[in-house]
Amino acid sequence: MVGSTAELAGERPSRGRGVLDGAFALLEALREAEEAGLTALSASSGLPKATAYRLLEQLAELGAVEHRGCRYRMGSRVFRLGLGWQPHPRLRAAADTPIRQLAAATDASVAICVLREGRTLAAFGVPGMVDHLAPVRPGASWPWHTSAGKVLVAFAPPEAPLSSLPASWSREASAIRETGVCLDREELITGVCCAAAPVTTQHGDVVGAVCAMVTPSQDITKMANAVQRAGRIVSAGLRRPTISSVPLR
Repeated sequence: MVGSTAELAGERPSRGRGVLDGAFALLEALREAEEAGLTALSASSGLPKATAYRLLEQLAELGAVEHRGCRYRMGSRVFRLGLGWQPHPRLRAAADTPIRQLAAATDASVAICVLREGRTLAAFGVPGMVDHLAPVRPGASWPWHTSAGKVLVAFAPPEAPLSSLPASWSREASAIRETGVCLDREELITGVCCAAAPVTTQHGDVVGAVCAMVTPSQDITKMANAVQRAGRIVSAGLRRPTISSVPLR
């Protein structure tokens, strides 16, 4: 098992941090397995079986894990907490209608994506014609060099902790910033073409990317125009003041 950040830095982690690392390692293992027994979860998480058992029982008491005979699965409490996550305040509300309209008009698989842990992560989305090849369920992830990931990296601040960028990236990133869109013609997944455009706040910060995935038979250039429009609509929704932020006269 890979050590914690403190261990890698030569520091001795606190007991509390070690327990949390173990608990999250088990939850990650459950996410991958969906349902598994103690032996498999111990092996996947890298924890001794006795430690894994103790943590799983504690997580079960908290509702974060559920028992199913001798097997474990993710609990409803984690599900409820996860539903509240979004990469930026109000992004879900601002994006819901535009991405649904885009999906309905094009039959594309549409998602709002962000960068997390060096990968492109689907925060939420609407299934479409290529869902069997690239599902857009919340939490689905791909390498960073998807069209959505490239948009996010291209607009990332210079100090962003990014690595393994190809030598040609500077030129490609400049083109993405200039056009405001990135296209992928089966570069990552055979049978899937994708167009992505940024979502920005009122301060110009890019907080996500709208992406639409279709089959190679579709006109990806025409799709790119629709995706850019959707990105602008979502961005406009983020910029509208909420009732609580409107000053009282």
